[in-house]
Amino acid sequence: MAKTGIFHHVGTFLLFVAAILILITTISAPVIGDIGILKVTLTNRSALRNSSVTFGTFGHCVLDVAPAATDQDQCFPKHIGYNPADIMSTIDHTTFSTAATDSSKALTRVMILHPIACGVAFIAFLLALGSGFCGAIFAAIVAAVAWLITLVVMVTDFVLFGIIKRHVNSDGSGSHAFYTVGMWTLLAAMILLFFATFIVLFTCCSSRMHRQDRSSKEAGYNGNGTTTTRRRHFWQRRSRY
Repeated sequence: MAKTGIFHHVGTFLLFVAAILILITTISAPVIGDIGILKVTLTNRSALRNSSVTFGTFGHCVLDVAPAATDQDQCFPKHIGYNPADIMSTIDHTTFSTAATDSSKALTRVMILHPIACGVAFIAFLLALGSGFCGAIFAAIVAAVAWLITLVVMVTDFVLFGIIKRHVNSDGSGSHAFYTVGMWTLLAAMILLFFATFIVLFTCCSSRMHRQDRSSKEAGYNGNGTTTTRRRHFWQRRSRY
């Protein structure tokens, strides 16, 4: 891959960055309370605290619980699937319809795809590190799978937390919901995986064409392009007389 190596390395680097970005989304609240996919700033604030709720892949955290002056961040147990509508109804008395509650609860189970997408993207990165044609082809295929998984879970996240965001911001309580770090890292990872897939695929196919072209030229010419004849011994030479 002499002629396309730099582009292959760019694609490999994009795969690595994408895996890290998805990892950030995966370890959002309640693993790391300050990292969330959706954040809701609450109205029960004091002079010392500005309380908020962060929703992540496996649950939620309540940050800066008022009115205590000490650190009162509270992260709840991790679960595959939880009920963000019920959480906001309890904390902020936000009203949700039965359909919104059931839909948001069901969609949280899809977020198990966050760590799966992270793992698949990292496998694609490891495959892309190999310089062989087969390794690059497999890397492009696995990267495409990682992109598809990331796309599915990103759309799910926007729908899921869009339901929560819309209800919180429209109920008149004064609380404000907005997308935060975990959502944007997932979006960035999806974009990087898209470009990385095509870059790795292009470079491996391009390098193969370069090798085939070089092999055909070497087969058609010998040395500097001149043909050689076998030298005959003196007794094999025909006399001119």
